[in-house]
Order: sequence, then C-alpha cells, then structure tokens
Amino acid sequence: MKKFLRALLLPLAVWTGLSVMSGASAAQDNPAEIRLGISAAGVGGKPKIGGSVVANVHLRGLLENEFAKDGIKIVWYFFPGAGPATNEAFSNKKVDFGFHGDLPMVVGRSTGLKHKIILVTGRFGPLYFVVPAASQAKELADLKGKTISNFKGTNQQLFLARLLRRHGLTEKDFRIISQDTYASRTSLATGDIDGTITSPWALESRGIAKRLIELRDDKFVITPTTLWVGEEFEGKYPHIVQRLVNVFVKAAQWSSEEANRETQYKLWAQSGSPYEDYKNDWNGYDLKLRHSPLLDEYYVNITKKAVAETLEFKLIRRDVTVDDWIEPKYLAAALKELGLENYWTPLDKDGNPVR
Repeated sequence: MKKFLRALLLPLAVWTGLSVMSGASAAQDNPAEIRLGISAAGVGGKPKIGGSVVANVHLRGLLENEFAKDGIKIVWYFFPGAGPATNEAFSNKKVDFGFHGDLPMVVGRSTGLKHKIILVTGRFGPLYFVVPAASQAKELADLKGKTISNFKGTNQQLFLARLLRRHGLTEKDFRIISQDTYASRTSLATGDIDGTITSPWALESRGIAKRLIELRDDKFVITPTTLWVGEEFEGKYPHIVQRLVNVFVKAAQWSSEEANRETQYKLWAQSGSPYEDYKNDWNGYDLKLRHSPLLDEYYVNITKKAVAETLEFKLIRRDVTVDDWIEPKYLAAALKELGLENYWTPLDKDGNPVR
C-alpha cells in the first residue's frame, strides 16, 4: 500500500515542484517596483511638479493604474536637488527611470552612467531673466560685475550661458553664485542678488522683482526635457519599458488636446505654483508642439549641441555620442500601437516642421 501511495504521490510532487518553479520564473519577469527619479520638486520640496507630461502622468496616477493588475509598485522620487540628485540616485541604483534636462543628463552619461533616451517629455516655452524691482538695469550688460544666481549643475546653467552669449557676454562678466530656484527668489526679495532666471509672476505681484528679459520663441535657449531608462532595467524588462512608454505617449496625446488645457493648469497647481503662473507661461503656445514626445531631428541636433556646449564650458571631460544613446524603438512601437504615428509633426534640425 505504501509503495502504491508513493507511486501515486511522486508525479504529483514533481508536478507541484515544477509549478512552483514556473511561478517563480514568471514572477521574475516583472519587477517588484518601478522607480522614477524626477529632477524637480514642488514649492517647499512638495513631491508634485507641474508643467509637463511627466507631471500629468504622476498627478493622474496613470502608471499606478497601468501596473496595479501586476502588483508592481510605482515609486516616485522628487529631488529638490534636481538633475545632479537624480544622477546620484541612479548611480546608487535607487532609480530605474529618470526625468532630466540636458546638462545633468549629459554630465551623467559622460561619467559612465548607463541609460537610454526613450522619449521627449517637453520642449520650448518661455525664459525670464528677473531683477529686483528697484534695479536700474535696462539690459544684461548693465549688470556686469554684479551678482547673478544660477542653479549650477542643472539645465539652467546652460540656459544662462546661452542667454549671455546672445548678448555678447560670458559668466566671467559677473559674480555667479549657485542657488536653487526658491533660494534665488528669496535672494531677489532681500536684494542679495542682482538677477536670476526664474518665474516672475508671484514676485511681480508682490512688487519684489521685474522682468529684464522675456524669451518666448527661442528654440535653442530653452531645450527639451527627456525621459531615460537605465540599461540594466531595460535589459531585464523590455516589455515593462514598452508599457511605460505607451502610458507616457497616451498622456502626451491627452496633454496635447486643447480641451485639456485648463485641466492641466489646475492639476499643475498642486505643485504649489499658482494656476495663474501656469496660465501666464503656457497661454498662446501650441500644446501639441510643446508636449510632443518625438525623438526627431530637432531633438537629436539640440542634444548634440548641448554636448558640444558642455564640453566647451569644460563641464565634462569626456565626449558623449548621441546617436547610440537614443533608443527609439519603444516610442515607435507606442505610436504605431496607439495609432498616433501622424499625430505630432516632427521638426527638422532647426526646429521647423518637416511636413
């Protein structure tokens, strides 16, 4: 009888063991969590941002909805330290995806951080150079020798360098100190600095500061923001990367629809920056142009320019090649699957529509 039971139970035990192994293997096909490093934070370090497709994905809970059925946790890290903090987190294996401006992304890549560019998260928009309300300056040259603050190590450092170059100036013409966005606004209010790049609206409404320069149509001072994925994560979970990109592309379409303009402003106000600030910054812009995720000729060209500038200003020691850095297959697959291949207009290297 015992022999009979052993003969009966052995195949069952083998089958059960194989099933457990199969289940374990299947579990390894998905990560336990997806960790995103965001190179920004809201007012006072609030873990919410505005002004981008990334903000809309987060505030609408789109990744959480997509991956809930798989039991995959979505973890968002918002870094007041901006791009350099995201680089540090990635180097310490704390994040799998990153939202970056051009300078910190290039710096990270040049130091050996291994990630792939998978889509654009925003482009164009205004730039304001703001001075104290009592300033007598009429142009940037009037501030020579004075103190300007800049968030060094972030894309703002290149914004300032490009702006100064347009006016025949360099950083050597000023005393440059490094401050984050909110510290620089405080310094404007106290008169400790003579100018900075920042949003002017709240400062102007309080009579603290005024705009010295406002750029709204320059395609080469304000450059695109990017979403990248770590190569290790991509190698293990390409199907997860594809699903995530699909979510972002759907969100980019939603964000590009004029009917959703006001809804976005209200969502973004959760960051602590007022609704009116976003309205002032975004009204008059084509949402499809600003929210385009395309890795087009313009994006490739402007990223190569950012690399060249970063080398020129001696912010990196090693060159970075761009063509092998960009991985377009996920975006291409998402556009095809969602029927959006012709929804956004690609731009040529100079930022002009190609059709």
